[in-house]
Amino acid sequence: MVHEFLTSLPFMNGTRATLVMDAFWPMVKAGLTVSAPLALVSFAIGMLIAVAVALIRIMPAGGVFHRLLLALCKVYISAIRGTPLLIQLCVVFYGLPAMGIFIDPLPAGIIGFSLNVGAYGSETVRAAILSVPKGQWEAGASIGMGYLQTFRRIIAPQAFRVAVPPLSNSFISLVKDTSLASTVTVTELFRVAQQYANSSYDFLPVYLEAGLIYWCFCFVLFVMQAHMERYNNRFVAK
Repeated sequence: MVHEFLTSLPFMNGTRATLVMDAFWPMVKAGLTVSAPLALVSFAIGMLIAVAVALIRIMPAGGVFHRLLLALCKVYISAIRGTPLLIQLCVVFYGLPAMGIFIDPLPAGIIGFSLNVGAYGSETVRAAILSVPKGQWEAGASIGMGYLQTFRRIIAPQAFRVAVPPLSNSFISLVKDTSLASTVTVTELFRVAQQYANSSYDFLPVYLEAGLIYWCFCFVLFVMQAHMERYNNRFVAK
């Protein structure tokens, strides 16, 4: 039935329909077992980096060590935001071996994506923290809380609600960006599509199918994001 439906489409024929059906499950499997975990792990590590960098940037001016950290954070953010993600991945996987550092494809992808998420996410987190009224910091200090304690108990919950929509969009973008991991030989969804397309020399149906699968994955994330935002709005309203 599926084969007959595919062959009824204007640009399809029997050979293409068979190719699309053969490639479907391997691509979905690669998406679920490689692309999705790659995005989740990279985003989690990236957010740890983002929070650390954001806290360093908003922390009250300190001594020489703090100024050094602040300068390093600014250079890191500028370098990551000023260069393509593809180049960052290639530097980690293909460039570091020139310095004697060899990293397997999947860890290299995680490192590249995490550093990228950390730089962009730090600006989102910093903006969310700064959106919390300064009086909240003063309220924490007035009852004897330290800087980090005030942040954890008072500032972070409020900043999180502000950061949810942009960070959700960042994660959805990251899911699509995992296709770039194919350039460092990670066998994720798009690399499987490339393998099928290269073996058949018929690229259009396989790449369209890969795009449709990415779309389905992201649609699920769109729905989850909408639910999170509705819950967030109800919580704020209360």
